[in-house]
Amino acid sequence: MATESKGPTEETPGQGVDQGGSAVQKDAESSSARLPFEPNAARKKAERAAVKKTRGVSRSSPARENGIPEVVSKRMARRMAYFAGIPSVLSMVTFILSYVAIQHYHMQVPTVAVLLVSLLFFGLGVVGLSYGMLSASWDEEPGSLFGLEHVGVNFGRMTEAFRAEKGNKR
Repeated sequence: MATESKGPTEETPGQGVDQGGSAVQKDAESSSARLPFEPNAARKKAERAAVKKTRGVSRSSPARENGIPEVVSKRMARRMAYFAGIPSVLSMVTFILSYVAIQHYHMQVPTVAVLLVSLLFFGLGVVGLSYGMLSASWDEEPGSLFGLEHVGVNFGRMTEAFRAEKGNKR
């Protein structure tokens, strides 16, 4: 015959069981507290993450007020997707086309040529990321299709912001 234990061994949500077998109420603070068997390195990482989290909350609100408007950030993201996405896709298509040319049409395609064309397209993708960000208009109306007139203005804003940030750190 099996005997059943009479102590409160089952946990209910929000409760834990300590070593003595009695239920202990957990609150929000104790759930993030360290465990007795947790390694020191994991504890330190958790403490650092908590400190970073609290620091980020206090700084994010004022920065968002003075930061990039949401309409502009969406416009930047869309331009970056086009100007970086298309060359990146072409870079990958280079490998597929070279494979098809070699296997199905028995062409002699130098491996170095495939590599250089692919690297060229990837490089254009990296440049496209920067151009997509710098070519977006900060006004309500989107501007021209390629945004060439906004590159100089936005580059000036960016360098001015970097200088101001560098001056604040000193």
